[in-house]
Amino acid sequence: MIHVFITDDHTVLRSGLRLLINNEPDIEVIGEASDGASAIEQIKALNPDVILMDITLPDMSGVEVIRILKQMPQAPWRILVLTMHPEADYLRPALDAGADGYVVKSVADDELLDAIRTVCRGHSFLRSEAVAVLMDDSPSDDPEALLSEREIEVLTLVAHGHTNAEIGGRLYLSPKTVDTYRRRIMQKLLLDTRADMVDYALKHGLLRPSGNTQDEHA
Repeated sequence: MIHVFITDDHTVLRSGLRLLINNEPDIEVIGEASDGASAIEQIKALNPDVILMDITLPDMSGVEVIRILKQMPQAPWRILVLTMHPEADYLRPALDAGADGYVVKSVADDELLDAIRTVCRGHSFLRSEAVAVLMDDSPSDDPEALLSEREIEVLTLVAHGHTNAEIGGRLYLSPKTVDTYRRRIMQKLLLDTRADMVDYALKHGLLRPSGNTQDEHA
């Protein structure tokens, strides 16, 4: 059973989502909140599998809530943004904060349910329209324009063949956090496999022929 938590300040929308989700045999809503602070406290107690998160909340932005939740060491949850904003100004910050998927509220019921199941399985979910927005918003194919400094470090080490544990040891991160960075990098660059990451790093000068990164990351 997939346990879902809903964060949205519109009561009618939360009620509709609860009815839709609870009608599925493999998904159920275990909690809901109308603001960010309440959501954070309840989520810590309930440990849902998937969080539906609106971007615009009365007390703080959904992006800030996502960042807080993703930084918690015990965080097992996946976050699916459900918003009325398709623009890159909202999409990219949400993904940067750690969102695992992004859908607009006009999406069909079946697609929303598919998105919940997809992110729960550990995959990212972006509709083709969202991918197009990201591509249009990207000023170049330069990794420094698309990735944070930390993401470039992780990408470089992944490309050199290091495991999540090895990368975590070098960068003082947990293997789980490294995996989150890796998935976020693949999401931003529209890559599917580790081999794609290696190919990207090679094309953009991040993969040195020697394969030795110890000087930079010791």
